[in-house]
Amino acid sequence: MSYSIIGFGAVGQALARAFARKNIEVTVASRRSPESLTQQARAIGPTVVPKTLQDAIASDIIFLAIPFWEHREVAKLIPNWQGKTIIDATNAFGVPVEELDGQPSSAVIAKAFTGARFVKGFNHLPAGVLASDPNVNGGSRVVFLSSDDEKAVAPVAALAEQLGFAPIALGPLKNGGSLVQAKGNTWAELIFKDLVKFK
Repeated sequence: MSYSIIGFGAVGQALARAFARKNIEVTVASRRSPESLTQQARAIGPTVVPKTLQDAIASDIIFLAIPFWEHREVAKLIPNWQGKTIIDATNAFGVPVEELDGQPSSAVIAKAFTGARFVKGFNHLPAGVLASDPNVNGGSRVVFLSSDDEKAVAPVAALAEQLGFAPIALGPLKNGGSLVQAKGNTWAELIFKDLVKFK
């Protein structure tokens, strides 16, 4: 299984740190050249590998850690995303509700990635918390996952556990996704909740 993170701002780097902690190789890419990401990637760890966007979309599991509307440009890179799992770690804070046609923000993104398995996740924690060790006082920091495709959730939940997090499935995007998204200039109930699951 291969992994990539598209977007290398605060959230992208936080996700990269999660991979680096477990020595799992992950490709990172953005609109900038791979060379411009090298210094930051090296500071995180040797398993964080800057590549081009074309290289990043070749991965099996792809995190979107980009400003909300930039998903449209990424989605255009290939006509069909069959065989790929997209994890939407974006937030649509500040995006007018009317621009989303009454849909959850993730449903708008899912529609752009034709053929992909699509999961909303890893977006409810501030970047600084997401970047820190998810092992907290003997428990595991929670990440919420939501998808209209039940089969898509299991491999993402397995990855979350591999990275040290405790995944909690919230159900379809309309219900669960709405609990972890921004709506206009407001945040949903579960955004910023730093929860820990104990065994």
